[in-house]
Amino acid sequence: MADIGLFYGSTSGVTEEIAEKIRDAIGEDRCDLYSMETDYDSVDDLLQYDYLILGCSTWGAGELQNDWREPIFDMEMDKPDFSGKTIALFGPGDCEGHSKHFVGALGILYDQFKALGATIVGAVSAEDYTFEKSTAIRDGKFVGLPLDEVNESEKTDQRIANWLEILKADFPAIAR
Repeated sequence: MADIGLFYGSTSGVTEEIAEKIRDAIGEDRCDLYSMETDYDSVDDLLQYDYLILGCSTWGAGELQNDWREPIFDMEMDKPDFSGKTIALFGPGDCEGHSKHFVGALGILYDQFKALGATIVGAVSAEDYTFEKSTAIRDGKFVGLPLDEVNESEKTDQRIANWLEILKADFPAIAR
């Protein structure tokens, strides 16, 4: 088992591609990759890791991607303890087509895991993004890494690299 568990939900394959890029940048020996659709069985899958990276795209009016809906609902009911867990979030969105709900799913994941005791790291400045509104903003920053493969795909690789530099302070496996 690697030090980091990277869990993602992906409907169209975009979040999966990004998750693979992140895992490859960290190293397969340090980061296990899980699809919420095919590899996730229960919250115990998440709880086996002290360091988690969670990926979720935003659908509709700022909603979670389908693969995350049932696990989050179950966690709301069961209230598992994520104290001592360090979590970083990422997610694709569309800053033009969904400018009023840009990466809103990150805000939902942030609120859920924070309420369960997790430490959330990897906030990203909103300055380099164009959008109207986002529920993923706290204290002027995104709660995780927003990516826009529709309008700004040329920025993805550099944004991931910059974000991983930020995470090195909190994820020892990335700093190696």
